[in-house]
Amino acid sequence: MVLFDRVNEDIKNAMLKREPKDKLEALRAIKAAFIVAKTEKAGVVLTEELELKIINKLVKQRRESAEIYKTQNRPDLYDKEVAEMVVIEAYLPAPVSAEEIEAVIKAVIEKTGAKALSDLGKVMGVASKELAGKADGKVISDIVKRLLG
Repeated sequence: MVLFDRVNEDIKNAMLKREPKDKLEALRAIKAAFIVAKTEKAGVVLTEELELKIINKLVKQRRESAEIYKTQNRPDLYDKEVAEMVVIEAYLPAPVSAEEIEAVIKAVIEKTGAKALSDLGKVMGVASKELAGKADGKVISDIVKRLLG
């Protein structure tokens, strides 16, 4: 729950420093998502993996919304989504390079004994856990398919 506490402190600091509204809204969105995740099921503890998964989901939502606003020629809403996305992305760890992802996936393939594309699910399950919050699921999937195919 370290990230949850960090977000709370950042909200307080943003309010005290009177930072832009977009930043405060993005921070509040993160906090709200964490609270919802904690209260959905009784006794759920926010692990670092779950926090990163929530942050990734928020970034993905902002990215998709921004694309929609861009195609609909709504620069005002597009700018707002992009600004929030930048703030939220700051809480993600540095992205892993494609070479590092490939190295992890090769190790997972060896460990699971996967040989063909039919073993995709087995490899994806382990690789997704190891690369949680560090790499996009689609990138992982593409690399796994390429290595198994």
